[in-house]
Amino acid sequence: MQDLKHKDVTGKIIGCAMRVHSFLGAGFREVIYQRALAIEFQREGLNFKREVEMPIYYRDHPESIGTRRVDFFVENVVFVEIKAKSQLTNDHYAQTINYLEAHRTVEIALLINFGEKSLRWKRFIKTKQGG
Repeated sequence: MQDLKHKDVTGKIIGCAMRVHSFLGAGFREVIYQRALAIEFQREGLNFKREVEMPIYYRDHPESIGTRRVDFFVENVVFVEIKAKSQLTNDHYAQTINYLEAHRTVEIALLINFGEKSLRWKRFIKTKQGG
């Protein structure tokens, strides 16, 4: 089933985020959580890149029409967007969905918010295929 695709990777990512939030709590800037999450990914043995420029494609046009920076690209299969907001909005969800849909090969994204009292995350699955 596609909705379970890369469940092992996303489970490890969420576990790392839980450890970061448990230790730091809410109230820091996003960059602090990003640095702490990178440390947890290393401890977990996850292959990741931080602040990666990813190409954006339009329909079936063969060339990228631009790029956007993703907070983390984990195991070459999952985008991770992090926030440190008091509450996530529909705009945050839409942004993550749009970035995922505009990339040709990545099918799963996680949006993780460290800014609330309890860690909040949402898993997104690509629904559009191709152009």
